[in-house]
Amino acid sequence: MTGILAINAFLHSEKYTQQDKLLLAGAKACGINLKIYSNLELRLAVPKADFVLFWDKDVSLAHALEQQGLPVFNSAKAIALCDNKALTYQTLLCTVPQPETMVAPITYFEDSHFSPFIDGAIEHLGLPLVFKECYGSFGAQVFLCHSKEEIERHITARPFLLQKFCKESAGHDKRIEVIGGRCVAAMERYNPADFRANITNGGQMRPYTPTREEEALALAATEKLGLLFGGVDLLEDGTVCEVNSNAHLVNLKKCTGIDTAPLLFRAIQEALQ
Repeated sequence: MTGILAINAFLHSEKYTQQDKLLLAGAKACGINLKIYSNLELRLAVPKADFVLFWDKDVSLAHALEQQGLPVFNSAKAIALCDNKALTYQTLLCTVPQPETMVAPITYFEDSHFSPFIDGAIEHLGLPLVFKECYGSFGAQVFLCHSKEEIERHITARPFLLQKFCKESAGHDKRIEVIGGRCVAAMERYNPADFRANITNGGQMRPYTPTREEEALALAATEKLGLLFGGVDLLEDGTVCEVNSNAHLVNLKKCTGIDTAPLLFRAIQEALQ
């Protein structure tokens, strides 16, 4: 069996190259000949393969590969739903508990007047609240705002949402990795110096054994979003904070000792049968 590992042509840091090596080794352990192609290369020519492991967020390219008849994991639709935090929230709204959220109206101008929306959000969600741009990874473009003026400083023409702040989970969350309908590994992330628990922002990690209720939430979220695999972030109040369609597996392995890459490829093999 041959596969394509689709990556972004413009991300070269060690964080990404380590991930590539982990996935290549996982594929080899499952007897899969996996080769790396960037989204730039795949826009020019698509080699023959049995499947694509799409480790990028270039949704239109994922769609194009699907239109050529290639099985893509995760699917273009699933990646799109997870990449946009507003779509993630709306898709999961009647499926799992989430922090109270208000999605901002779309604007095309930097100087748009959001005052009525912000006033309504503060009245409904309280202060401080969490400001999130709809697109962003590793905790970037996520801010804890204590005033209307602070919220306004973060607003650009990019889409955003405002979310109720879970004080119990400040600087702390739980990441559960789901593959093929099973919770295969989990870790706690914590950062006493930041309200965000992301490892990239200086957070630390330790192995975690999720409760049955937490596993049920993670499974329900990934199923609703159409993910074969994904990382689900849970807060201390039992809400689903975010879902990642291509959560990095290197830190998870360092923390738990569990190499989830072979499990991922076995799930792909089963899906292709």
